[in-house]
Amino acid sequence: MPRHFALDDIHAAADLLRDGGVIAYPTEAVFGLGCDPHHRAAFERIFALKQRPATQGVLLIAADFAQVTHYVDMAKVPQGVLAQVHASWPGPFTWVFPRSAEVPDWVAGDHEGIALRVTAHGPAAALCHAFGGALVSTSANPHGRPPARDVATVTAYFGERLDGIVDAPLGGASQPTTIRDALTGAIIRS
Repeated sequence: MPRHFALDDIHAAADLLRDGGVIAYPTEAVFGLGCDPHHRAAFERIFALKQRPATQGVLLIAADFAQVTHYVDMAKVPQGVLAQVHASWPGPFTWVFPRSAEVPDWVAGDHEGIALRVTAHGPAAALCHAFGGALVSTSANPHGRPPARDVATVTAYFGERLDGIVDAPLGGASQPTTIRDALTGAIIRS
């Protein structure tokens, strides 16, 4: 079985991520699967668990803007756009930015940009703080199945194929966050 981590053991979960582990953790509405975005083998394990095409890419979740700034091609982002994004963060808002060369190609998939969220959800933010950076965040479910909303469902979906589960509550959202294009404001996922 995967190792279970309580919030008071979040640094051990972060150590597992740094060692190339794949874990499930609670977000605003659903459990997410996460890993170090720069650890390609861990990332490929997530896509194998989800049975999802690697071309789809994933978003990155962070505890603060400093953890994601280097993933954004800031020269292409007007100050007014940054002000709008900063006004929504931390919070349940995911924005797609022009990506910098720091974003691994496997994280973005076939997309030109990179989807980023600075979360206000305590357990997810605590995990990002403990890890010291942004994490991959994709819903914890096999492709085409409903996202897991509890540890029992995460375990039923993935069992021993996961390295760990952060056993903490979800946020109060009823559905995954809206994704918007930062430059145009267009809704990509509602």
